[in-house]
Amino acid sequence: MTLTSNSLFFTTLFVTALMFGAVVWLWPRLARQGWRQLLGRIGLILVVQVLTLSAVGLAANRSFLIYGSWTELAGREKPAPISQDAGGTSAVKLIGRQKPDVPGGVNKFLGGELEKVMIQGERSKIATQAYVYLPPEYFQKGNEKRVFPAAVVLTGFPGTAENLLHGLRYPKTALSLSKQKKTQPMVLVLMRPTVAPPRNTQCVDIKDGPQTETFFGTDLPKALTGAYRIGASPRSLGIMGDSTGGYCALKVALEHPEAYSAGVGLSADYAPEIDGESGDLFHGNAAEEKRADLLWALDHLPQGKTNFLVTTSLQGESNYRPTQKFIAKVKDPARVSSITLDHGGHNFKTWNREIPPSLEWLSARLTTE
Repeated sequence: MTLTSNSLFFTTLFVTALMFGAVVWLWPRLARQGWRQLLGRIGLILVVQVLTLSAVGLAANRSFLIYGSWTELAGREKPAPISQDAGGTSAVKLIGRQKPDVPGGVNKFLGGELEKVMIQGERSKIATQAYVYLPPEYFQKGNEKRVFPAAVVLTGFPGTAENLLHGLRYPKTALSLSKQKKTQPMVLVLMRPTVAPPRNTQCVDIKDGPQTETFFGTDLPKALTGAYRIGASPRSLGIMGDSTGGYCALKVALEHPEAYSAGVGLSADYAPEIDGESGDLFHGNAAEEKRADLLWALDHLPQGKTNFLVTTSLQGESNYRPTQKFIAKVKDPARVSSITLDHGGHNFKTWNREIPPSLEWLSARLTTE
């Protein structure tokens, strides 16, 4: 059974209920004095606690899709191997197609289509999976040569790309906004920033390690425009994400205006977090460590014609003050907008409130002309 399957979750609930009943039934027999009865009581309590915590953990993981597999949970997930079929170039390889969870999703002319792909980077030598949502207009008659804007959407760490399909419902929201004429039809590239699992590389090029910034800043745009009818200009491509994905989106948009014209950070960090999951990102390179701090970079590096959107909350978010500093440091020719909620938190509920206006903002700043 897979980690996120219904069968595992409900089996765990059923076994927990059975064990609780067994405890109630057996407890009188174990109430007598004696070391065997004592060990029996301790064992029953431990088993029930372990099963209860497992059920709670599985429920939380099903809701937030923190881990997508047993290997990922155990920290043994390995990066995808580089395919030799593409001849060392940036490329997109189709793995499969599925119906998106949107109204009319059974018909691609009404609900669009969801492709699961493997994206291979030419310069970074990184290969990683993603979902590509193609809007219904992509397939409709008369649009065979139409070029579309696109948004790369990143989840947080250690989340899975499925977060963006289910918990955050990007395709469903994008389709609804498009039907209401609040946004233009856009291609969505849904993925996680963890392209070298299990390490949290936070979109940094690591010496003798994963070249994550190169993948997102250079390889990914090239691969997407080569595989789909997406505008080749940076004005056709934006990037957005939440939490660690929000930091990556802002970082890549700031440092690669030649590839992306807009970046959206939902509850974003503004500097990489160095811990056991990231490892040593900079290996003593002080210049690269400073460049990775977005507040420092805004003060010391040239700012291109990039549009930024950042979100925070007056209460419930720890990034309120850094967000205000980020806003103050953005200078012409760059532009910055913001969303500040009265109350919010670092969670799906808050981001689901922010995603619709963020997609509207992004759509208004992307063009294929």
